[in-house]
Amino acid sequence: MNSTAAALPEALRGKRQLGDGEAFRFGCHPGVPCFNRCCADVNIMLTPLDVLRLARRLGLSTGEFLARHTLAPITKDLHLPVVMLRMGDDEARRCPFVGERGCTVYDDRPWACRMYPLGMALPPARAGADPEPVWVLFEDEFCHGREEASEWTVARWRADQKVEEREELETGFRDIVAHPWFIGGRQLDPKRIELFHTACYDLDAFRRFVLESSFLRRFEVEEGLVHELESSDEALLRFAFRWLRFALFAEPTLKVREPHSAPRRTP
Repeated sequence: MNSTAAALPEALRGKRQLGDGEAFRFGCHPGVPCFNRCCADVNIMLTPLDVLRLARRLGLSTGEFLARHTLAPITKDLHLPVVMLRMGDDEARRCPFVGERGCTVYDDRPWACRMYPLGMALPPARAGADPEPVWVLFEDEFCHGREEASEWTVARWRADQKVEEREELETGFRDIVAHPWFIGGRQLDPKRIELFHTACYDLDAFRRFVLESSFLRRFEVEEGLVHELESSDEALLRFAFRWLRFALFAEPTLKVREPHSAPRRTP
């Protein structure tokens, strides 16, 4: 096994890796015999943007969505908490958002659902090198989509599934998960793990932390940005990643206020 393959999560080992420009065949539509088959009894990890978009789609706060629709598995192999979509309680363990005609939250479906049959892993961080994503192809026996005539590359599939429109925010999250701070197996303490979980996944709680605590009295925030943090979920998520780089890794992404310096807020 080569070093790249050995570094992949266990679920991705042994899968066919796709290089730049390498093609694969796939199609998914109601006419495929296995339509909706992949929407049951599956482990779907949610990104922060997945949680945010699904919560807003369902008219829930992020805290309510996390409580109703997610699980937070804990294993010794994880150095950061992950959030997984909770499957249904029926025997088939169907996704709660799949209906007879397919996905009922299709425009806001999770990253993993958009990318199937592709999977991605980031190799462990190395000093002085940004980890390059490794793309693999799932070739599940039940899936007849791989018998369709449509041919894709990773780049074309990502564009077709509108993944690139989400890339800035998804990359901000991946840069934290694959941060060089973790080189050598370093672990966060429980307090910083809780900070990570709140800032990444429970964005409504993070907004309260920023706007209703002493946060703005302790940190300098650019003029006009506070109003964006009040009104824009995506601006808040970007700020959450910026805050985490300060809070977890001591990067100078925020500046502590001088004593008696008053915050500026836009009316």
